[in-house]
Amino acid sequence: MRLGYFSMPMHPLGREWAETLREDRAAVILADRLGFHDAFIGEHLTDRHENITNSLLFLATLIPETTQIRLGTGTTNLSHMHPVLVAAQSAMFDHLSNGRFILGVSPGALPSDAEVLGILGEDRNQMFAESIAIITRIWESEPPYDIDLADNRFKVTTQKTIDLDLGVGVLPKPLQNPRPEIVGTVVAPFSKGVIAMGAADFHPLSANFLLPQWVATHWPNYVEGKESVGAVADVSDWRVARTIFVADDDATAQRYGRDDANSPYRFYYSQMYKKMKKIGRMELFKTHRDQPDDEITLETVLDKLVITGTANSVTEQILALREETGDFGEVVYAGLDWVDPELAQRSMTLMAESVMPAINKAIGS
Repeated sequence: MRLGYFSMPMHPLGREWAETLREDRAAVILADRLGFHDAFIGEHLTDRHENITNSLLFLATLIPETTQIRLGTGTTNLSHMHPVLVAAQSAMFDHLSNGRFILGVSPGALPSDAEVLGILGEDRNQMFAESIAIITRIWESEPPYDIDLADNRFKVTTQKTIDLDLGVGVLPKPLQNPRPEIVGTVVAPFSKGVIAMGAADFHPLSANFLLPQWVATHWPNYVEGKESVGAVADVSDWRVARTIFVADDDATAQRYGRDDANSPYRFYYSQMYKKMKKIGRMELFKTHRDQPDDEITLETVLDKLVITGTANSVTEQILALREETGDFGEVVYAGLDWVDPELAQRSMTLMAESVMPAINKAIGS
């Protein structure tokens, strides 16, 4: 099993933006040194807590600071820009990173981002589907492209202006052939989008704020999508993100990972709880769909979604998670605000150097 890193940390208000950006970069640099396989960086335009506004720009600063870790957008919000821009900029990044690029994609879920861009009333899921079709077609095609897919708002051509002798009218292709790995974050139980991912050979990343029983619903749909095109699903393609804190002793794990009022884990899920309640997505935290909202509390969310303890305890909890969800190829460690930098870095170190070797020994990997 591989170890990945996902950064959409919720920084408390009052911290300097430049300071939090330095901290987020330091986490990826540490992950690289510890041998994490990949790092995914999220983006929002209008969230003061989750304040990376462009994941690709952020990751570009890490290319010279890292050596082996694969750098993934987590995600590029495809409703936010024209797919030609995503295709061209991603291709350049792939070359800059010497093929270490992963394109993580999503529609863009934050309503305030959509409002500020003037697309609040648009079907962003449809925009996402149209965009990804164009991006992959650009990478598969040759100029002048003439991409005009049925019912797709994006028409792509350089027919009128192409001049191959001058080298104009030609969009760049990525370094990786035929294209970089494409990963989609899955945030809903029984997601039908995972079926489409399987059919298109995109790889699912199950969100860290989904209960394990809902994470388990993703794999059968991915298999269904693969089978629909005559392909066989490989568990190594499936990433499962979890919120994890590893400490040297149980008391520190319980305090920093949950109980302390200043715990970044408590703060993160306090914010998630409020956001999901506001947008009517409390089902993500429910053990059954007709469970009353008032049965869901911050304490029950922390109980179910934070994996915390010593290295031995965290190993046992992740193995238990695997029993509930089925096998998966990568556990993705969710990065949070470094309230205590020493504890945060120690957790990542223990995860890489103690927990993962124990897990792989237990599963025979």
